[in-house]
Amino acid sequence: MHNNKHSKTELSLFRKKVSEWLRINKPKDPGFLLPQTFMEIGSEQVLNFLREWQFKLWSSGFLGMSWPSEFGGQGLPPIFQKIADEEMKKQKVPICFNVIGLGWAGPLIIDIGTEEEKRKYLKGILSGDDIWCQGFSEPNHGSDLGSIQTKAERSQDSYIVNGSKIWTTMGNFAKYMILLARTNNDSDRRYDGLSFFLAPMKIPGVSTSPIRKITGDYGFTETFFTDAKIPASTLMGEEGHGWSLAMKLLQYERGAEAGAAGGISIIPTTVEDVVEVAKTTKKDGISSLKDPITRDELIKLLIDQKAIYLGERRATFNELCMDFPNSLPLSSKLRMTEFSRRLRQYALTVQGAAAAVYVGDKKAIQSGFWQRAYLNNFSTTIGGGTSQIQANIVGEHVLGLPKD
Repeated sequence: MHNNKHSKTELSLFRKKVSEWLRINKPKDPGFLLPQTFMEIGSEQVLNFLREWQFKLWSSGFLGMSWPSEFGGQGLPPIFQKIADEEMKKQKVPICFNVIGLGWAGPLIIDIGTEEEKRKYLKGILSGDDIWCQGFSEPNHGSDLGSIQTKAERSQDSYIVNGSKIWTTMGNFAKYMILLARTNNDSDRRYDGLSFFLAPMKIPGVSTSPIRKITGDYGFTETFFTDAKIPASTLMGEEGHGWSLAMKLLQYERGAEAGAAGGISIIPTTVEDVVEVAKTTKKDGISSLKDPITRDELIKLLIDQKAIYLGERRATFNELCMDFPNSLPLSSKLRMTEFSRRLRQYALTVQGAAAAVYVGDKKAIQSGFWQRAYLNNFSTTIGGGTSQIQANIVGEHVLGLPKD
């Protein structure tokens, strides 16, 4: 870690600087509903607001801090970005919307991309000019990427793409897609014929159709490729070796690999926030906080929350993880999203009958924030590999259990 080069004083002065900047520059309430996650950006109005905010964060030096300075970052140790992100969470500023670029495509390009790819893509990801989406899942092949049917056939200096992808977050706005497609059907091993592309979206033969979510928002699309012609130069790595790149990318998506540019991708919720709800509600005529069962449940959640925090700290010390070296990073996605689901569900339980009303209802507690947060949480327990898939990963790769 580079952290030792920077004194505690220097880091605490930096924290103060970020905190002060956010206090002054935090956007005012725009008068329309802002997304809680990057998966529910359904209108140009919301997109433009978030684009402006991300640009402001980046141009002021608080986004992409550890990315190389020649490609729009600042080349600083990751600890600076971590501090900036903590302060953003504390002050509950809006999300940085371009998450697939900031968190997945960008780090992959920094790690294994050519100089040309870094020059072409990285700065636009940080500024918010170039929106990225992901083309992995397909209709009927959600978690089983080995069964991908979308084809990319080589034709001189291009590939002709046919097929469809689903759950494409911001597919309708995206300029680029990280695309996994089948370039070879001859292999016995279904993973061998897949290739990985940094594919353009705004070209003939690519169209999207919006998908309405359980919250009522439109954040996803289905994407269709009909003889779409993409340059052969958009192939990343070697043809037929896309599977290993996709697996590397999923390490970023699941939080097992560092390198993300930073910013908030999902508005965080904590036990402390649920305590605030309990303060304003009653159970059997008395404040919910005075009810022993409610207090007991909150304490259990508080213990879980602290354990997750300490687990993250522990993961940074190799000596403390020698028994199961990758267990914390590999299980973090499962632990975090499932904890979040239980927490948000309990915030609704505390509301009693008021839990049944939704955003827009005058009787909704905190304007229906928790109802929306609970429904939104399903996208995090499904995306990036369902909780069931994550449990299998922990079972096989951490505990060494047999596949069956």
